[in-house]
Amino acid sequence: MRPLGIHIPAAALTLALVAGAAAGEADKAKEERLVLPSGLEATFHEMLWDRPGQGLTYRFRFVVPGFTGEEEFETIMADLEHLCTTYAVPRLSPIGPEPAQVIISVADRESVFGVIDPEVKQVFEAYRIENGTCIWEVF
Repeated sequence: MRPLGIHIPAAALTLALVAGAAAGEADKAKEERLVLPSGLEATFHEMLWDRPGQGLTYRFRFVVPGFTGEEEFETIMADLEHLCTTYAVPRLSPIGPEPAQVIISVADRESVFGVIDPEVKQVFEAYRIENGTCIWEVF
């Protein structure tokens, strides 16, 4: 006679464990402080993806509390490229479709993607990835 209880298929249990681990990694990433070339610190906010007419796009969004939007152009670009190279590229999957574009954005606080908030100071730039290198694409 079998004992009464709930039978969980191995595949469902494995999926639940993987989902729990992924959620834990996302929480850990949001707590990680990333020191930028400018000396400011960034934290990962979220990653979004879509397939606009020009192919797969990944958007990596970061919060940089001291960001004013008035920093020198070269300083901002160095910070964005640093985040692309050291954070985004290592997190791109080596299997599956390669993104046509990676967009890196920094803002002084969290915001909802696509919602205009005049209080948020934010910049973003697009890159294409070639051989593990971020190449700036002028909009």
